[in-house]
Amino acid sequence: MRVGVDGRAFDSPAGGVRRYVGELYRAILQADESVEIVAIGGSGRRLPAGVRRRRTIPFPTNLGWMAASIPLAVRRAQLDVYHAPAYTAPLWGVHPQLLTIHDVSYERVPEWNAYKNDRMRRSFYRRSALAADRIVTDSAFSRDEIVAAYGISASRIDVVPLAASPSFCPGLFDPAAAPLGVQQPYALHVGDLQVRRNLSTALAAILAVRHQLSLEEPPRRLPAFVCAGVDRGVGDALRAQAAAGRDPGAVVLTGPIPEAALLNLYRGAQMLLYPSRYEGFGLPVLEAMQCGVPVAGANAASIPEIVADAGLLVDPLDQEGWATAVHRLAADRVLHARLVSAGLRRAQAFSWARTAEATLRSLRRCTQDPHKG
Repeated sequence: MRVGVDGRAFDSPAGGVRRYVGELYRAILQADESVEIVAIGGSGRRLPAGVRRRRTIPFPTNLGWMAASIPLAVRRAQLDVYHAPAYTAPLWGVHPQLLTIHDVSYERVPEWNAYKNDRMRRSFYRRSALAADRIVTDSAFSRDEIVAAYGISASRIDVVPLAASPSFCPGLFDPAAAPLGVQQPYALHVGDLQVRRNLSTALAAILAVRHQLSLEEPPRRLPAFVCAGVDRGVGDALRAQAAAGRDPGAVVLTGPIPEAALLNLYRGAQMLLYPSRYEGFGLPVLEAMQCGVPVAGANAASIPEIVADAGLLVDPLDQEGWATAVHRLAADRVLHARLVSAGLRRAQAFSWARTAEATLRSLRRCTQDPHKG
C-alpha cells in the first residue's frame, strides 16, 4: 500500500500536530514494512527515516495548497490512499482519503476558540470532513462531537487513541534544570493557557489548600500551581487571581518549554491538574501517568476515557471538589502511591504501535470502501 501524507504537518507550528505525524509514521513503518509512505510537500527536515518526500509547487496559503499543490502532486504520486492529518483536506480529486480530526471545539464551542469569527476556516474544516472517505479521531467523545457538528454517520469515523512518547517515563527530578520560579512541591498543568482549560478553578483550589496547609501544625511546604505552555490570553488573569488571594507565589507560568525540560517538570510534580472543559484527547494526562504522576482530571469531554479509574475525576466547575482533590493528593501518601501505580498500569494500554495498527486499518478501509463525498 502506497500512502501519501501532507508533508507540511511534519513542520507544523502546532507542536501537537508535529508529534502526531512524527510518532504515527515512525510506528507505521515499524508495523508494516510493505507500506510505502510519501510526504507530499513540506521541507523534509523532520521526516522519519523511511518516509520519502515528493516536491510540490508551493502556494502561500493553505487554501492554495489544498486547491492546487496537493491535488496535483497526489495525482502524479500514484497513491493508493491519502492521509490529511490535521483537519483540512484537498478540495478536489484526491480519493480515497483519510482525514484526522482531533476535535471540533471550533464548531461546538466557538466562544472558546480563536477561530470563532473565521467563517472561511470553519467552512473549510466542514467541507473537508464531509468530503473525506473516512475520518479518524482520538476519542469516542470527539467522534460523537463530529457527528453532532457535521451530521456525518458514526460508521464513517474510527476512534484511534493517541499515545505518549516512550521518552515520558519515571525518573529523578533535577531542580537545577527547572524553569525559573519552580520549586517542589508543585501541582502541574501542561498545555496552552486558554479559557476552555479552566485554569482559574484549579488555581482557586490551590489557593484554598495553601491557606489550609499554612494553618496546620507542623507547617508544611505549600504546593504551587505550575503551568507550562503558551499563554493564549489568561496568564494575566491567573496572576491577578493569585495576587487578589494575597498569595502571588501560588502560580508560576513557565511559558513554552522544550521536551527535555517538560519531562523534568513531570518527574518533579506532586500531581497533574487537568480541569479542562473540552479536550479531544488530553495527551498531558497520559504523559503524566506514564511518568508516575497522579492525576486529577475533569469529569468532562474525553478525559474520563483516558483516566478511567486510574486518577481522580472532578466536575470541572466544582471548586470545592478540586480543593479536596488537591488536598488529598498532597496529604494522603497511601492514595498518592496507589494512583501512581494505577496510572502507570493505565498508561500501558496506550502505545504508538497500537495507534499505528488502528490507523493502518482505517487507511485500508478507505481503499476498500471509498465514500467519495
